[in-house]
This record gives sequence, C-alpha cells and structure tokens, in this order.
Amino acid sequence: MTALDYVKMILEKVSFDAKLFEKELRKAIKNLAIDEIKFLHEWCFERYGKTYEKLITKCFNRLKRRIPLRLT
Repeated sequence: MTALDYVKMILEKVSFDAKLFEKELRKAIKNLAIDEIKFLHEWCFERYGKTYEKLITKCFNRLKRRIPLRLT
C-alpha cells in the first residue's frame, strides 16, 4: 500500500466529520510528495467536492502559498 492509498483510506474513514477530515487532509499534504499531492487534490474534489469543497480548497490553497504548484 502506498502512502497515497493509505491517506485515501483514512480520509474515507473520517469523511463523516468535517473537522477530522480537515485534520487528516492537512497531515497528508504535509507528508506526501508533490506528485502524490496533485493526485490527492484531484481525488478529493472528485470524491468529496460536493460535501467539502470549501474545506478542500482552503487546505490546498495554503499549500500553494508555500510551494508554487499548479493544482487544477
């Protein structure tokens, strides 16, 4: 199991609670490699965009400020 797969599994398990989801997403963004973060970004919006769009955007926008990435 890759780190990205592990993060996805955790996010699925905590997706019932916005605070837990945000906490785990922030941890994932800190610990994953840049290419994995790009996949996570896409996956989060595909899977949870309707529920947590603002939260996901907020978490990834903080990353954009630290590291110049093109997350689309």
